Amino acid sequence: MKNKTLAAWMTLLFGPLGFHRFYLFGWGDTLGWMLPIPTALGIYGFLRVQQYGLDDVISWWLLPMFGFLVAATCLNAIVFGLMRTEEWNQKFNPSADHLHQAGQTQWATIGAIVLSLLIGTAAMLSGLAYSFQRYFESTLPIA
Repeated sequence: MKNKTLAAWMTLLFGPLGFHRFYLFGWGDTLGWMLPIPTALGIYGFLRVQQYGLDDVISWWLLPMFGFLVAATCLNAIVFGLMRTEEWNQKFNPSADHLHQAGQTQWATIGAIVLSLLIGTAAMLSGLAYSFQRYFESTLPIA
């Protein structure tokens, strides 16, 4: 039985690495194997900012990628957490009763939803702010 609360927390905590995809869809899930690539590129962008400073052009592209990926996986955690019990069990526990306990919303599920909303919003706004700042700094003429 695939538990909705566990899936929401795994998506929140380990979403950029794709562990939640392996839990829900198995080891053959292509997206689960692909998610670590943009995660590694985003972390590499963060390391480049620390090493070369904010004027590094490569980090302008790589760092927001990580923020948007975190925001996307947080949105995925919210979607998992807000699924109705019947819908969850039909999709991930087809052999179980449609009201089985594994698909029910617990208080821990709501905690994962709230934290996903907070972290996802912060990651998205950080990625947007950094992207816009770098874009406008590079396009405006020096006075």
